Amino acid sequence: MTENKLFQLANENFNYSVSFRRDFHQHPELGFQEIRTSEIIAKELINLNFEVKKNIGKTGVLGVLKGTSDGPTLLLRFDMDALPIHEENTSNFASKNEGIMHACGHDGHMAIGLTIAKILSTFQDQLNGTIKIIFQPAEEGLGGALATIEDGVLENPRPDYCLGLHIWNEKPLGWIGVNSGSMMASADTFEIIVNGKGGHGGLPHQATDPIVCAAQIISTIQTIVSRNISPLDNAVVSFGSIKGGSTFNVIPDSVYLTGTIRTFDPQIRFEIIKHLEKISKSVGDGMGCKIEFSLDEVTPAVINNSKIATDLQHVIQKLFPSFSVDLNFKTMGSEDFSYFLNKVPGCFYFVGSANPDKNLIYGHHHPRFDFDEGVLPIAVASLLCVIEEFGCLAIQSVDS
Repeated sequence: MTENKLFQLANENFNYSVSFRRDFHQHPELGFQEIRTSEIIAKELINLNFEVKKNIGKTGVLGVLKGTSDGPTLLLRFDMDALPIHEENTSNFASKNEGIMHACGHDGHMAIGLTIAKILSTFQDQLNGTIKIIFQPAEEGLGGALATIEDGVLENPRPDYCLGLHIWNEKPLGWIGVNSGSMMASADTFEIIVNGKGGHGGLPHQATDPIVCAAQIISTIQTIVSRNISPLDNAVVSFGSIKGGSTFNVIPDSVYLTGTIRTFDPQIRFEIIKHLEKISKSVGDGMGCKIEFSLDEVTPAVINNSKIATDLQHVIQKLFPSFSVDLNFKTMGSEDFSYFLNKVPGCFYFVGSANPDKNLIYGHHHPRFDFDEGVLPIAVASLLCVIEEFGCLAIQSVDS
């Protein structure tokens, strides 16, 4: 089938995509709380003749569609969770759940996933192998991908390939980003507790000031990337919170620091963690403070399979010859799709969704985040083309 025919299919289902997107947007649910969302998805997948398993990774939904002939097993991942953000948009489909909104585009991802399911169901007799679609809970740093893997999403049958995508408001409609290696950074969170000795602000010599010590730790840690990591490598160490003291004239006993580490390379990650802990404790020792250091892994780096990414690049360039396709795109953002990629060959890519002409320019996690819904058929068509490229789909006709 020509690429134009697949794009035609996606556009014919535009209203279907938009309807689900706007419904999900009005009723956002936080990670591992996607009860209404998962019920709607499960019901629709059953209507589309998928085998459905609910409560995968607590609130996830797995849909399985078997073709009429042998072929590969392909896993498609779409995330479901919203964020604890008060929406400032005033559209007629704005969030109805106070303090919660789809500020990252997962409402669009679910609509894309259901549209893919609808089209594949229509052409099930021309489907080879097996399609597994996981609607994953709790992508936003809560461990949703691992939870679904622990519940067996990669078993019976085990996927030969996996695919995921993200609409991307940092780039306009008509842009697609994918590379054949590291795509998104790993993410770790760290906590440093600086324990000193409290006292009167006017008598600092009688105290051991954890605030001054914390300031030195923060300043010195910024030298890790500039002095301990090669300038040819990429890394970020950022502090996100400082908590200490309760009034202007009292030196507190402790100061709490939290932050994040972002890297593409596991060895660089190891070096940063080593220096981060060493600097914290050395500065603390030098200033008479006791340091408590802890680290939690949020997600590994997203590293695409080179061959699959290259195939996807060729398919997308053929499908959308007028688009800007960035073959070297990277971001220090993180994604737990990495856990799937660590176990199954696959690829993750981005589809531009901003539109300045419509004032759809706000970034992800912003209270005014919204995207151009024209991205929905673009994303659907791109996935359909990749599914066809992998030999899972052989649509002969789209006559209606």
